[in-house]
Amino acid sequence: MAKTAVSSSEQPYPNPCFYRSDAQHRSVQTTVFCDFDGPIVDVSDRYYSTYQQGLSEVKSIYEAEGEILPLVMLSKAQFWQMKQERTPDPEIALRSGLRGQQIERFLQRVRQIVNQPDLLHRDQLQPGVRWALSLLQARGMRLVLVTLRCQQQAESILQHYGLIQFFSEIYGSDNQQAAYFNQADHKTQLLKTAIASWQSSVRFPEAASAWMIGDTEADILAGQATDIPTIALTCGIRSQNYLQRFQPTHIHADLVAATHYLVKTQAIAA
Repeated sequence: MAKTAVSSSEQPYPNPCFYRSDAQHRSVQTTVFCDFDGPIVDVSDRYYSTYQQGLSEVKSIYEAEGEILPLVMLSKAQFWQMKQERTPDPEIALRSGLRGQQIERFLQRVRQIVNQPDLLHRDQLQPGVRWALSLLQARGMRLVLVTLRCQQQAESILQHYGLIQFFSEIYGSDNQQAAYFNQADHKTQLLKTAIASWQSSVRFPEAASAWMIGDTEADILAGQATDIPTIALTCGIRSQNYLQRFQPTHIHADLVAATHYLVKTQAIAA
C-alpha cells in the first residue's frame, strides 16, 4: 500500500486510494472512522437529479420511437423516502410508470450519469460538519475517512470545502460505481485496512478506542465485522427505522449530534 506525505497545497491520493497526513498522532487514544456520503456530504439533490434526468431521457427515447410513456415523476420527498427505506431501484422505476425493458434502460442510464461532473456539483456539505470535525480534532480524536466514494471525487470535495486537514488518513475506492452500489463486504475490507494502520500507529493499542460512523447498513456491518462500536446517522440515505434493523451501538441525527455524544463519552471516561 502506498503511503505519501502531502503538503498543505497538494494532496495526491495514490492508487490504491490511500492518504496519510504528515502527523502520526501516536499519542491519540480515540480514533473515529467516518463515512463520507451522508455524514459529511448530502447527496440527496444529486440522486434525485439523476432520477429526474434518467426518467426524462428514457421518456424522450420512447417518444422518438412513437411510444408515449404515461410517467409519474416522484417528488424529491417521495423519492428520498423510498431511498431511505432502501426500496429497490426497479421498484422506484415501476412506481414512476416504467414497465419491462423500459426499467432496464432507465437503470442503465442512471448508472451512467450518477457520477458525471454536471451532477456531482449538486452534492452539498451537511450542516455543522466543519464545527463537528473541528471539535473532534480539538478534543484529540484522530479522524479517518473510510468511504466507497471514488478517491478523486472525495479529494475534490474535501479540498473545495477546506476539510482535508481534519483527516489523518483517507481510504477510498478506485471504482466510481462503488458508492452507488454500497456493498458491505467492500466497506468492511476498507475498514479492516484502516484499522490495521490505526493499531500500528497508536502508542498503547490496548488502551485505544475506536468508533465507526456512517449512514448505511454497510457502515454498521463493517463496524460489527471488525468489533468496533457503530454510530448510525439518519441524515443520509437510510431512515432510522431501517438502520435499527442492524442494531448499531447508537443512532443519532447527524454528525453534530454524534460529536456531542463522543465528547461526552470521552469526558466521562476521563
